[in-house]
This record gives sequence, C-alpha cells and structure tokens, in this order.
Amino acid sequence: MVERIDSDPAPDPLSQTLKAAGDVTRRAILTHLAQEGPARVTDIAARFDMSLNAVSKHIMVLERAGLVTRRTQWREHLIEVNLAPLTQAFRWFQDLRSIWDLRLDALETHFAKDKTND
Repeated sequence: MVERIDSDPAPDPLSQTLKAAGDVTRRAILTHLAQEGPARVTDIAARFDMSLNAVSKHIMVLERAGLVTRRTQWREHLIEVNLAPLTQAFRWFQDLRSIWDLRLDALETHFAKDKTND
C-alpha cells in the first residue's frame, strides 16, 4: 500500500524526504534510477511485482519529496533521480554521529582514568 505523505499541509523537507525514502519499493526505485539513469515509468514498473498504477503512486510520492523529477518527451514520461534532498538527511545523520562520537570519546576517557586509578 502506498502511503500518502502530503496529509500535512507543509511538512518540513527533511521529514518529507525521510518519509518518501522510508519505503523499500521507493528506495529500490531511487537506487535503480541512480545506477541506470532516467527511465520510463513502464520500465520501472516492470522491475516490480505490482501494478503500473501502484508503481506510479510510489513515483508520485518521490516527486512530491523532490527525490525524482519527471521529464516528458512526446508521450513518454522519463523519471530522473534527484539526490539533492538526501544531502539534508545526510547532514542530520552526520550531526547525530558526531554527538555519539563525543559521548563515546568521553566514555573512553572515563574508563582510561579509572584504569589508571586502580
């Protein structure tokens, strides 16, 4: 089932990106487009065991999050990956990692002091 992410009138971009990328099918679509380049909706749908309509809905969720763009050439709709929104998510994860690194360093220092006091 495709979950709609536009129920919140103005979700922040990071939340929208994480919600869109939080589904295994949508991550597979992003990975395929990043590796293979732009593709038609029908070609993307052929990779999955679901209806063209279901894949189309997944693509629309990715579009609303800005993770893919649609380019129309005649009657064909080409879907291209746009990884720029993932930059903000990456920065957020890096910030979390740096907090944990600081805590682990402090813990290591604490244990080193205890060891020398024995």
